[in-house]
Amino acid sequence: MKMHNPPHPGEVLKKLCLEPLGLTVSETARALGVSRKTLSGILNGRAGISPEMAVRLSLAFGTTAESWLDQQVQYDLWHAERKGKRFRVERLSAA
Repeated sequence: MKMHNPPHPGEVLKKLCLEPLGLTVSETARALGVSRKTLSGILNGRAGISPEMAVRLSLAFGTTAESWLDQQVQYDLWHAERKGKRFRVERLSAA
């Protein structure tokens, strides 16, 4: 089921993982083995969750990689569908 205007996964990461554990961006980036800039981009919605980042998050927070990727897909799809209303696409069918 599609969610209406789903939050960016970075927002979920911040609210449900970092804040409850009192983690800083620097501490979390270090634990994930990524740069602070990379993590900051995700947390601020400027970058998405890649499959590799999904695995890192699953290992660090005891979640599943699929859950992170599902959130990213729902977010991306919702925004793409909003743009799709402006696309000039012809309907194709068999002759």
